[in-house]
Amino acid sequence: MRRLIARHKMELLLCLRVTLATLLTFGLGRLLGLPMVLWAILTSVLLTQMSVGKSVKATIDYFVGTLGGVIYAAAISALIPQTTAGGLLAALAATVPPLAFAAAVSPKFAAAVPTGLIVVVAPTLTHATPLASAIDRVEEVALGASVALAVSLVVLPARARDMARCSAAVMLEAIADATPTVFDGFLQSADARAVADRHQAIAMAYRRFEAAGQEAEHERISLLSYDPSSEPEFERLRIALLRLRHDLIMTGRAAAEPLPEAIRTRLKASLEALEQAIEAPLSTSASRLRAQSAASGDAGWEEAFDAFGREIAALRAEGLFRPMPEDAVQNFFALAFVLEQWRADLKELTAALNEQLGV
Repeated sequence: MRRLIARHKMELLLCLRVTLATLLTFGLGRLLGLPMVLWAILTSVLLTQMSVGKSVKATIDYFVGTLGGVIYAAAISALIPQTTAGGLLAALAATVPPLAFAAAVSPKFAAAVPTGLIVVVAPTLTHATPLASAIDRVEEVALGASVALAVSLVVLPARARDMARCSAAVMLEAIADATPTVFDGFLQSADARAVADRHQAIAMAYRRFEAAGQEAEHERISLLSYDPSSEPEFERLRIALLRLRHDLIMTGRAAAEPLPEAIRTRLKASLEALEQAIEAPLSTSASRLRAQSAASGDAGWEEAFDAFGREIAALRAEGLFRPMPEDAVQNFFALAFVLEQWRADLKELTAALNEQLGV
């Protein structure tokens, strides 16, 4: 049970915040005498997101869409009286298409269509004027958004910055897990399905990291720590992760076919050492991100790259590459190139983490 709670900690905290936002909005809505407190409650539920940054972005987008829908629908209501069914139908026909087009062009206006419908239709149910309906809608959204932001900022806030670091750690662990599978392709026929599954896990982790990084920027804006002249906080780490992902892809292409037996026998130990040399800094970096540790760890993994380079030089001196097919030689030297990229990108990863963790 404890493990299940730890695994779904973020989701459980979100449930708590959504519940609290619902109750607070209902109480405040009744206290303020809002005619349709339901819309305020729905707004607070929609805008209470997993992280502070995501709540800020959702609130800004929702408010922009709401204001756009209110202003446009109020103007239509003033121009087209809805005293008859035909008038209401004409007002709806004039309101929905432009707002739907705006929502299709920009996600910021996603709330414009339902807002416009409420402003146009609500007066026929509540017998209020279109202007009063528009004002009520703005008040309801303002209350729901204010409560959602307050709860997200105060009640056990989940920082998008921490979520981005956790997602980056997951991606590094996924690359580390995929490394043996990919390198095994040099020694034996690769399991294409297993390799594809590993790459899918890496791609999913990268998408989550990128989304959390964008939310972290909204978080910086909301906390007034944003400097327009600076690059995004996670940009250097993002580039390092992307390069490591590409290194793994290039290694897989070089390992499309096993090496010839004579070469394979000589390089088996060196390749296994390389696997461990790449896994070690990836796993260490993931642990640093999870613990937010400034300790950089041991850089002794580079010796495996040097040892592999010496082995390659010895094979070349012995002329063992000459009998190899041209395609096999190309794949082999592609490996030599991508290993240099691995070395450089692992160093860049360490530098990016030192910058991220304030070393």
